[in-house]
Amino acid sequence: MEKIPVYFMPGLAASPTIFERIHLPEEQFEQFFLEWILPIPNEPISAYVKRLAENIKHEQPVLIGVSFGGVIVQELSKVISVRKTIIISSVKTNREFPRRMKLAKTTKAYKILPTGLIQNVESMAKFSFGSTITQRLKLYEKYLSVRDKSYLDWAIETIILWDRTTVDTNVIHIQGDADEVFPIKYIQYCTILKGGTHIMILNKFRWFNEHLPKIILNSN
Repeated sequence: MEKIPVYFMPGLAASPTIFERIHLPEEQFEQFFLEWILPIPNEPISAYVKRLAENIKHEQPVLIGVSFGGVIVQELSKVISVRKTIIISSVKTNREFPRRMKLAKTTKAYKILPTGLIQNVESMAKFSFGSTITQRLKLYEKYLSVRDKSYLDWAIETIILWDRTTVDTNVIHIQGDADEVFPIKYIQYCTILKGGTHIMILNKFRWFNEHLPKIILNSN
């Protein structure tokens, strides 16, 4: 039986190691892990994902993205043909952004976030992971490997200015009801994982290992 290729896209500044606890049955699935590439100055997301798509070597893959990676896989599905698009701890449109992100767009506050300063690691960890300060910093050290200032500036501006307003009904959305970055109260049409935080890909991995195969294979 031909295996189903499943490509995973990590969250903002994160490495593919965030998926280290995700194991799909090897007789049915083959797992691949996308990594962030450095953006070209002022590169629109549409151009960025076209370059990123060059790293996808299979036809009709399943795309799974976490957080900002969920935004990326939705954009990827516009330029390549996919079997399924699954987003985790993410949003389907900018209408699901929390108020602080909408305010950041209006006030352009994202332009003054000092991503080049080492003392900003706590802010980056909070944006990427939520959770407690101590836990955030430990997670940052282990999983947030992309610390290039040009990438961070681009990524933050790109997600804040994401212009999608219409839900792609083909997207499968899995969201925790305790997500601190993208609160469930702003999210519609998703599978809700009870107790799931923004890092549930790490601490709810057993749920994903059990349910992702069925979600991928389900024809509905």
